[in-house]
Amino acid sequence: MNTLKAWLLMGALTVLLVLIGRALFGPSGAMFFFIIAMGMNFFSYFYSDKIAIKMTRSYPVSEAEAPELYAIVRRLSQRAGIPMPKLYVTPSDQPNAFATGRNPSHSAVAVTEGIMRLLNRSEVEGVLAHELAHIKNRDVLIGTIAAALAGAITMMANAFQWAAIFGMGGNDEEEGGAGMVGGLLMAFLAPLAAMIVQMAISRSREYGADATGARIAGSPDGLANALLKLESAAHRIPMNVNPATSHLFIVNPLSGASLARLFSTHPPIQDRVERLRNMRV
Repeated sequence: MNTLKAWLLMGALTVLLVLIGRALFGPSGAMFFFIIAMGMNFFSYFYSDKIAIKMTRSYPVSEAEAPELYAIVRRLSQRAGIPMPKLYVTPSDQPNAFATGRNPSHSAVAVTEGIMRLLNRSEVEGVLAHELAHIKNRDVLIGTIAAALAGAITMMANAFQWAAIFGMGGNDEEEGGAGMVGGLLMAFLAPLAAMIVQMAISRSREYGADATGARIAGSPDGLANALLKLESAAHRIPMNVNPATSHLFIVNPLSGASLARLFSTHPPIQDRVERLRNMRV
């Protein structure tokens, strides 16, 4: 099902790109942007994990550098019945974590530099079990593709916005282009549409990953306690991260900004904690 959703997502964003191309440059622009979309889909599917790691500026960490982290992930991976993912560290004081990859055999888990300083071992295990649950549930494919495509579309939309302002779009007499107004409209709609797609992806999958993660860890308490600490820290400690990747993290890394709260890609932490507290593992 998640693989089907991923293909539907790529198809929807392809249509969006083709519409932008037609609005700016007419039928020839639509064909050109269709070719671009096909290339983006190819790279997003096969290299989405590397793109997400790059967008978050995460770096690989060895077992010698983080023996406790490796020990926890290795044990939880065995309990989850999935291969050991690659491990990365995201350079941020904000405690947070995310998983990426197209399937369990090509997956990675990244934790921020701040998470090991804030959480105790039980809470770290809860967070890592949640991320492994995303991999086990095959949530990471659609989430990672969304991050890659949304980031690319947002950058392109910003470029098209300025192109339309300076009169680079077509007009009604030239190949049917929608002109400056159409170009500006599509440029503003593109990042909004990408955010809506992210919202649709993340809310339901977080509940599922919380429940599966609690079972992998053997208790819901560590994850529930961790979520409360992570939410509080996210409001106090800013994180410099591309908004297109915000839905990948266990808690919204941009929750300190009022605009980010309006477009939250995560269910309310209190709802997640309440569900965990009511679980029987």
